[in-house]
Amino acid sequence: MNQSQQKVALVTGAGAGIGRAAAKALLKGGFQVVLTGRRLDKLEQAIQLIGGTSDNCLAVACDVGNPEQVKTLFTAIQKRFGRIDVLFNNAGMGAPAIPIEELSYEQWMNVVNTNLCGAFLCSQEAIRMMKAQSPQGGRIINNGSISAHTPRPMSAPYTATKHAISGLTKTIALDGRPFNIACGQIDIGNAATEMTERMAAGIIQADLSIKAEPRMDVDHVGEAVLHMAQLPLESNILSMTIMATNMPFVGRG
Repeated sequence: MNQSQQKVALVTGAGAGIGRAAAKALLKGGFQVVLTGRRLDKLEQAIQLIGGTSDNCLAVACDVGNPEQVKTLFTAIQKRFGRIDVLFNNAGMGAPAIPIEELSYEQWMNVVNTNLCGAFLCSQEAIRMMKAQSPQGGRIINNGSISAHTPRPMSAPYTATKHAISGLTKTIALDGRPFNIACGQIDIGNAATEMTERMAAGIIQADLSIKAEPRMDVDHVGEAVLHMAQLPLESNILSMTIMATNMPFVGRG
């Protein structure tokens, strides 16, 4: 039996893209997988697409920026599985690529609530469960994005939240030590999903020119998340960058 056979993983933003690819990899790696996102129909479709069943997957609709919905999500996990071993904080969104002074407060807060508050709220509930369960502990993986290091033009809300994720990751990694809770961050660049189709068509660069950018198979990201998830808790990948090899991240803008 695979070491992770009975382990339970939660993936946020699991209905499509990176979240669905991660859920697929975790399922193949022997995890029981909880998929969450705003739309139950997309989550149920995702379970079918990754080859999951009602025995090894659970779909729960949840807006991760809503504290009460997050509590309901974790209550469902506790009731069904009795524990959580891995949380992949993946849910994220951006704002329109417009000058910072033109952004509305609502546009700013929508991104902050999903990208930052969502990761905080889910981590908070996961830590409560991980501290209380036996055996104690677990792992939290945060989706930081390349934007945790380098912004694109006109991306203030997304970039600010992703920089904040780096601080949250390090704090959880520190505070989780006494309870066998590990925390790491995966920074992903140009995975081929619906969200990055515009990059293949042409996206604004640092010099304000428009250029197409290379992308990579999203399944490679899922495999990287699985690698982080399968490590014994004595070991932790604090930070991993996985990117399309030829994307314009390394070098001068």
